[in-house]
Amino acid sequence: MKDVWNALADPTRREILTRLQKQDMTAGEIVACFSVSGATISHHLKILREADLILAQKEKQTITYRLNTTVFQDFLKHIAEVFGNAQKEEIYHEAEQN
Repeated sequence: MKDVWNALADPTRREILTRLQKQDMTAGEIVACFSVSGATISHHLKILREADLILAQKEKQTITYRLNTTVFQDFLKHIAEVFGNAQKEEIYHEAEQN
């Protein structure tokens, strides 16, 4: 889960994920969306792959990226649990004070 948090810490990586939510994209298509070098985007894609947030499929000279919805859904479930537990604790403390 730490890798996911680290991957999501960067706004460029979050933007890549947002774009991949809409459609699968090749590396070239992703690079074209940003005003940074291809090497920089490649680095971001590597971090997202290592966190298992995206999947890469190579076909000849083209790599197509897509969102790994399983890992993304697990992460969102974890977030919901964290905030759900925090809300339960807040309600418990309010009840103690009254």
